[in-house]
Amino acid sequence: MSRHAGVQSTYLRLERIEDDVIQLEGGLHRAVLEVEGIPFDQQSSADQEAVLAGYAAFLNSLTFPMQVLVRIIPADLGPYLTRLERRAARASVALAALAQDHAAFVRRLQRQRTLLERHCYIVVPTGEEARLGWRSWWPFRRRQDRERDAAVARQQLALRCDEIVRELGRCGLEVRRLHDTELAELSYACWCPDLARTQRLRRDLADYTALVVGAARSAARGKS
Repeated sequence: MSRHAGVQSTYLRLERIEDDVIQLEGGLHRAVLEVEGIPFDQQSSADQEAVLAGYAAFLNSLTFPMQVLVRIIPADLGPYLTRLERRAARASVALAALAQDHAAFVRRLQRQRTLLERHCYIVVPTGEEARLGWRSWWPFRRRQDRERDAAVARQQLALRCDEIVRELGRCGLEVRRLHDTELAELSYACWCPDLARTQRLRRDLADYTALVVGAARSAARGKS
């Protein structure tokens, strides 16, 4: 996802999303991890203490900063109901009737109440800001320098993400890294939450640059 003059560059300072990395202005790079929750209230006291101790050990072991992002959004039960109905179509008569009753109950509950779901993310930065110094904002940096810095940033983010996944896994938490399209969807949902519910991004980020490149080439051929 290349940078174009617009909302993403003016307000989000977003230059591009590539190789599962968000690149911001000034040579800043970020990776994002999504953390799946666990039924903490349903665990025993001993298990809860073990989870808290593991999380405290994880925080104490950190050698770099990170940002925790928690989003509470309306639950989208459409995919769940679709899967339920498909399974009901292949089930026995008795199970199909139970599945249809459950789907009707969920739809009725969704109309009566606003069902919410919580999504937790960890934003992982790199440490190149202090290392690069003046080169992070100097506008006349060579392309080779930018590519080298981006490669170093990707490697550092991979190591930091692996460390977080390993440490939180000891607490029983499932952690996965967001890919390019998921990073774009998260940025889009945070910036335009209402619009993102009705207008979803395409699955391929290249679709957002192909038309621009094609138009630029056509204009160049017209002038020649």
